Amino acid sequence: MSKTVDFFWDPASTYSYLAATQIEDLARRCDAQINWKPFLLGKVFEATGNKMPAALPSKGKYLFRDARMWAKLYGVPFRFPKIFPLNSVLASRACLAAANQGKGVEFSLALLKAYWADGQDPSQPEVVSAIAGSVGLDGPALLAATQEPAVKDALRANTEEAIRRGAFGAPTFYVDEEMFWGNDRLGLLEAYLKGELS
Repeated sequence: MSKTVDFFWDPASTYSYLAATQIEDLARRCDAQINWKPFLLGKVFEATGNKMPAALPSKGKYLFRDARMWAKLYGVPFRFPKIFPLNSVLASRACLAAANQGKGVEFSLALLKAYWADGQDPSQPEVVSAIAGSVGLDGPALLAATQEPAVKDALRANTEEAIRRGAFGAPTFYVDEEMFWGNDRLGLLEAYLKGELS
């Protein structure tokens, strides 16, 4: 029976980007479904007392090097953005709106690449609109959808759900109630999905 992985991620999270480039291939190998759930990592930090890694200079320095190595290992482009941290509210809402239009994964991956590889700023409406157009969506219509109460409520609900389920960072994955945190836990997640761990 196919398993579902709830994938909590934030466009502002370096490791969410890296994990997002791998998660659909992992799902195919494991006959699993991925439920992409953008959330607001800043709100999770507030609720848990956690802080972003870059808040500690030595940790931030390590993160930059570590992320480059992971990107090289995965064979994906990576360039640390000039605008960091990112206000990811608009970007996250746009990902939810795109999912409602049947292109959530495609749009999310394009948005993540725009920020983490191409140096674009997805907190700006014109950037979000252009990304939407690049995956065959109507940019202005998608921007309008980000202001709909249902989309705003969905982002809030994802964030509250992540906090309720014990998340303290991003990316966080759940298979039922089993939690895996971080891009570097993808190997554990895959082994769990294949029944090699319990």
